[in-house]
Amino acid sequence: MISMDGKGRALDNIFIERLWRSVKYECIYLNAFENGVQLYHGLDQYFRFYNTERKHQSLDNQTPDSVYKKIA
Repeated sequence: MISMDGKGRALDNIFIERLWRSVKYECIYLNAFENGVQLYHGLDQYFRFYNTERKHQSLDNQTPDSVYKKIA
């Protein structure tokens, strides 16, 4: 895979691609947003859920917020 920033950071792209796949399949495809304002509020809700409630297997079934609070 070629890094999008041209500096050999191809692995960075993997994390972004996984995030956007989750956003599409768990939020956008499940909701019929009628305009940009609804989309904005829907994404805001989703990212709050994603960071505070959704447990991530790669984080040992913890939320990103809980992991961040432990290291901050």
